Amino acid sequence: MVTLGVRRWDTLADSVQGVGKRRNQDWYACEGAGSGDDPLVLAVADGHGSAAHARSELGARFAVDRFLGRAAEFGRAARDCHEPGRLARLMTYARDDFPRALVHDWREAALGHWSRHRPVADDGAPEPGADQKLVLYGTTLIGAVLMPWLFVAWQIGDGDLAVVEHDGTLRRPLAPAEEDLGDETESLCGPQAWRAVRMHWAPVFDQARTPRLVVLSTDGLSKSFASADGYREFVDGLDNRLATEGSSGVRAVLPEWLRQASRYSGDDTTLAAALRHAPADGARDDPPGTAEEPLATEQKTET
Repeated sequence: MVTLGVRRWDTLADSVQGVGKRRNQDWYACEGAGSGDDPLVLAVADGHGSAAHARSELGARFAVDRFLGRAAEFGRAARDCHEPGRLARLMTYARDDFPRALVHDWREAALGHWSRHRPVADDGAPEPGADQKLVLYGTTLIGAVLMPWLFVAWQIGDGDLAVVEHDGTLRRPLAPAEEDLGDETESLCGPQAWRAVRMHWAPVFDQARTPRLVVLSTDGLSKSFASADGYREFVDGLDNRLATEGSSGVRAVLPEWLRQASRYSGDDTTLAAALRHAPADGARDDPPGTAEEPLATEQKTET
C-alpha cells in the first residue's frame, strides 16, 4: 500500500563561474514543496560554451525554464497516479512522451530567440538551417521531480545525479555505462535529442524508504576530482555535514566549495540538492491534497 503523507524537503543550490570564463554558462532552479499538490522540482543545465555554441548560456536557461513547465504538467498528471496500474502508464509517458515534449519546447524557445535576435547576415549568405541555429544554444540538462509517492529524473549529456538512499547507500542512477570522452557529450541540440534522454524511475511505496538526499550537479564539480571516488566522497561529506549542521550551515559554505571545485576543473560549477526531513516522533505527515508552504525558490541571477 502506498503511503501518501508529505515529506518536507529543504533545498540548497548555487553556481559559480569558471576561472577565465567570460560568463557563466550554467543555470539552475529549485521550486516546490514536494507535496502531491506542489512537487519539488530540481534542474541544472550546462551550456557547452565553445565558439560553436555562442548562445549556450541562453540554451541552458531555456532548458531549465522549459523543464519547470513540463515538470509542473507532469506533477498534475501524477497527482492521482499513486496506484500501481496508473503508475505504469505514467512511467510510459515519462519515458517516451516527456522527453519528446521537453526537446520540442526547448527547440521552439531557441529558434524563437534566433528569429528575434538574428545576426546581421553577409550579403548573399544563405539562412542557416534549423539544426545549425540550435547548435548555437547547445546545452545539457538534468531535472528531477519529487512527490510523496514518486521520484523521477531525466538527464541528457554529462553532469551527475547522486542519490543517498534512506539507509545511506549512495547511487548514481543515471551515470552512463561509459563516460563521455573529453568534452564530447550528448546535447539538447543534437538530432533526435529525445532519444538520448535517460530516465530514473523510483516509485515510493514506503515513505520510510524515501531518499534522504538528492544532488544534481554540472560536470564542473565531478571534473574537479581525479576519479569518480572523489565525487562520491564529496557527496558523502555533503550528506554528513547536512546531518550534523543542517542545510543553513551548509548553504553558507556551499559557494566556497563550488569555487574551489571550479579552480580545479576550470569550468562553471553548479549544484542543486534536496534534503529530506523526516517528521518528528509522533508527528503525522500532511494528508494528500493539503497545501504546504512552498520552499523558497533559489534561482541563479542572469549574467
